[in-house]
Amino acid sequence: MNMALQEAESAARDGEIPVGAVVVKDGQLIAKGRNAPVALGDPTAHAEVLALRAAAQILGNYRLEGCTLYVTLEPCVMCSGAIFNGRISRVVFGAAEPKTGAAGSVINLFSLPALNHQTKICGGVLADRCSALLVDFFTKRRQQARAKESQRPVLRDDALRTPDSAFAGLGSYPLHASAYLSDLPSLSGLRMHYVDQGPSDASITWLCLHSSLRWSYVFNGLLSELLPSVRVVAPDLIGFGRSDKPKKESFHQIERHQQVLLDFVERLQLKRLVLVLDGWDEGVGLLLCAEIASYVEGILVFADGIEYGRSPDSMLINDAPFPDRGHRAAPRVFLKIQKEIEREPFFKSPMPDFFNVKKLFCVGDDSDLNLNFFQKNIDFESFDKINESSFDNFLIKVKSYFISL
Repeated sequence: MNMALQEAESAARDGEIPVGAVVVKDGQLIAKGRNAPVALGDPTAHAEVLALRAAAQILGNYRLEGCTLYVTLEPCVMCSGAIFNGRISRVVFGAAEPKTGAAGSVINLFSLPALNHQTKICGGVLADRCSALLVDFFTKRRQQARAKESQRPVLRDDALRTPDSAFAGLGSYPLHASAYLSDLPSLSGLRMHYVDQGPSDASITWLCLHSSLRWSYVFNGLLSELLPSVRVVAPDLIGFGRSDKPKKESFHQIERHQQVLLDFVERLQLKRLVLVLDGWDEGVGLLLCAEIASYVEGILVFADGIEYGRSPDSMLINDAPFPDRGHRAAPRVFLKIQKEIEREPFFKSPMPDFFNVKKLFCVGDDSDLNLNFFQKNIDFESFDKINESSFDNFLIKVKSYFISL
């Protein structure tokens, strides 16, 4: 049981509910397991199941007759079923589980004589230590939740915040990758959401900027394709996605958004950037980067939008942050700016100078791509529509190019 406790402690350090298990036969340790549903994205990845799987692989037989399973918490119904199917001879558990325990607390499957296999059960071994580990874990989790809630910025009177319920049912970013900022000088108390995933010491960061019609969720599929070798940062610009949304269009001056993006990049200490732009209005995305242009060394434009990895319900996803007209002040302003860019020379804002850009990749129709932002001799490579099967190879090529810089 001490070895099972060590596994439970490891699970707690990984942010998992601290449950550990070991399989023993003839006094010899066969296999170990610890809770990992979050890490593996697998609801069946309980400590008992993982330990049984490992033991079956090592012994070369799914029937684990003569084996004893030690686990720090009373098995649930699912794990009890795995125990029966594995023909485990005996189960020794630590703390009782009053909500889901299937060895006496809620139901006792081990006492049913009709089952085709009978497993001996022994509970309460080192129960105090096993229970204390769980209590400590959940106490710290509640404290962290309260601390996070207390730090949540108060919503400004002149802004809206899309409720979390609007995003219910959408696949989520990894919890550890999603974050908020509200203390940047240019935010003036507004809350800005962003996703930051990958090694913080990566040589190059891919900065993903959504179009005026969407939000950072559009890069959800791209995140998994780019990781783990690069760092990917995808902010929700103020007025979009999960970020706060000032109600008045007059707030959304391009200079204000440029300063927010500069403060954001410098706070995260992003130096060498590959800029990833989604959508037909890449001109707005490039203009937003006026203050960070010197950090940008490469650009990848999806001129027709990122189609790969998008859900069939993409319209519902795009509209999720904008439940009514009041939430759409920023999209309306950005659309106006794009029209001004297209009507050059009437566009008055100075164009950013991307003098450090080594190469520009464009996916899709590049006929409307505004190259006035770049030097005339920029290395430019355009690709027709890329289908799903060729997308991986395309990204490998682009990643390899920028990593070699």
